[in-house]
Amino acid sequence: MCGIVGYIGQQDTKDILLNGLEKLEYRGYDSAGIATLTDNGVDVFKVKGRIANLREKVGQDDTFATMGIGHTRWATHGAPSEENAHPHQSASGRFTIVHNGVIENYVQLRNEYLANVNLVSETDTEVIVQLIETLNNELNDVTAAFRKAVSLLHGSYAVALIDAEDSETIYVAKNKSPLLVGLGDNFNLVASDSMATLRVTNQYMELHDKEVVIVKRTNVELQQLDGTVVEREPFTAEIDATDTEKGTYPHFMLKEIDEQPFVMRKIIQEYQDENDEIKLDANVRKAMLGADRIYIIAAGTSYHAGLVGKEFIEKIAQIPVEVHVASEFSYNMPLLSEKPLFIFISQSGETADSRSVLVQTKELGHPALTITNVPGSTLSREADYTLHLHAGPEIAVASTKAYTAQIAVLAILAVDTAKAKSLDFSFDPLQELAIVASVMESLTDQKETFEQIAKDFFAETRNAFFIGRSSDYNVVQEAALKLKEISYIQAEGFAGGELKHGTIALIEEGTPVIALATVGNVNLSIRGNVQEVAARGANTCIISMEGLEQEGDTFVLPHVHELLTPLVSVVPMQLLSYYAALHRDCDVDKPRNLAKSVTVE
Repeated sequence: MCGIVGYIGQQDTKDILLNGLEKLEYRGYDSAGIATLTDNGVDVFKVKGRIANLREKVGQDDTFATMGIGHTRWATHGAPSEENAHPHQSASGRFTIVHNGVIENYVQLRNEYLANVNLVSETDTEVIVQLIETLNNELNDVTAAFRKAVSLLHGSYAVALIDAEDSETIYVAKNKSPLLVGLGDNFNLVASDSMATLRVTNQYMELHDKEVVIVKRTNVELQQLDGTVVEREPFTAEIDATDTEKGTYPHFMLKEIDEQPFVMRKIIQEYQDENDEIKLDANVRKAMLGADRIYIIAAGTSYHAGLVGKEFIEKIAQIPVEVHVASEFSYNMPLLSEKPLFIFISQSGETADSRSVLVQTKELGHPALTITNVPGSTLSREADYTLHLHAGPEIAVASTKAYTAQIAVLAILAVDTAKAKSLDFSFDPLQELAIVASVMESLTDQKETFEQIAKDFFAETRNAFFIGRSSDYNVVQEAALKLKEISYIQAEGFAGGELKHGTIALIEEGTPVIALATVGNVNLSIRGNVQEVAARGANTCIISMEGLEQEGDTFVLPHVHELLTPLVSVVPMQLLSYYAALHRDCDVDKPRNLAKSVTVE
């Protein structure tokens, strides 16, 4: 959701900015722009739509610039348009800014400080740059004006500002929204995600909330809002730039579905010691053992992974678990147990709703564990403990390999806790995950089968239902999310027995109903639910597990341990969604209105 790139150095900045923005396309956006500082002043290029359109527009300019800022925007204040696209400029044109986040008090700031300023956009961002110019007119000190303006902002922000009268400085600040400073030889960078600039540097400095950074060509100065200088060592980004390329795949989503067997094997490798036992941070184990209740906080796909994780932890480790949607928990915290442990699940580690909960629970003194795919991310840095997914960069907006990685790590965590409690449970997660990896591989090799099922069930429909019971219910919720987010088919996942308590009224002739049947003790029950919808004209598809199959099932999954069926039953669902979107000419990797990393509440 929104992306920032900035550069100051020796090279022509336009290509660096555009290449960086292209690397941030996966985050989701509806407009884009760059601003470069030349000998003749600041040149601003903005478009509604894709980076390709921006590149074409910038290509008509041959001026040389060694400093600039760029942005991809996902609309919050004001509709997607060239006027609302970033960068925004102050009234005189001296200051130019890009901004991620939401300024909650922008109306008050506009009324108090900018009554005589004519705003040209509908955005909260323009208020920031106009405020900086107004304050600089009073203080005659850009750094002081920038710090004061930032101190007045309420809400989330990551900002980068250039001054037309200063070709040596980019002013940077953040609060709640992610932002990094990249370090180079005679150049420095600004990026909301290290993926944007990995081809230029792998050395980054993390920024904390309410800090200001003065970025110059040869040095970087980190300050608190009062001007106090802060010393901080850089870190090395642990991402291979080649992992962010599609290779021979037509879409990142298909590539990432295919990478899931490798991810399972990578997780085994990372969480296995030389004796083939689980290798886990002793502090994480101690935190689990010290908890009387686990609170899993997540959003979207990660929330669905948390539902599966609840079953693991309760059934295997015998600790009560609650799973909460982060955006609801943040504003409506339930009554907590005496010794809670909070587990935050997030692919990006930057999910704003989850971070809001983390901040609140830290203030209450409760321990926190983050499960994330991005080392060094905000949720990872600010929690007490972190378990990494080791899934590699996930670029497609629709999460696939991160979801299965989350489930695998949660299974390992549950078993490790059970062993520490000396519980009698004959389940080797590492061995079973190796079997899962092989089954995943066999499923991804049958793409033509799933493409045909997608054509049969989703070619013309406007809505679809997924049903399951027990752990299958958790999976069908994720299946429905996948289908609707990339194919735009209205889809819902239901507990099989709940359908007849109202929603069955929506079933009509030809309505697709996809049922999962991978859990033994509810196998006959879910099949009864399929008969109920079939009797009302539904077009039914049953995906079952080997050993539970019956004649007429559409597809039979190879057998895996019953606890781990969510890891394999979701793969056909991912492929069905992919091919449904593909054959409806949807933008598979960048579905409309969606962002990969949701960095605003």
